[in-house]
Amino acid sequence: MYKLFVILGIIASILLILIVLIQNPKGGFSSNFINANQFGGVAQTNKFLVRSTWTLAVVVFIFTLLATITLPHRQVETEQSDIYEYLRTNASSTTPPTLPVTPQNQGNNQ
Repeated sequence: MYKLFVILGIIASILLILIVLIQNPKGGFSSNFINANQFGGVAQTNKFLVRSTWTLAVVVFIFTLLATITLPHRQVETEQSDIYEYLRTNASSTTPPTLPVTPQNQGNNQ
């Protein structure tokens, strides 16, 4: 389920990027869609692009939330338990390190 939401989120993100690039009036893909304005007029095209941008933004947000909710938590728990087990076994079998003892330098009192 997680992979499905991630794939759908990526597709929606790519569509959102394309819609935003189409809206750019100073170049980008919009110069290729000049003929599209003749069908419904400029106002209809702009209204469609704005609505589709907001719709795709909401869809990307929803798929992100769903992917986060369905994230498989078992992998995280397994990794944490392995780390805790390693620390538990090594901490009990080793002694804490000791610092080397060096004689104090008594001749350099300035």
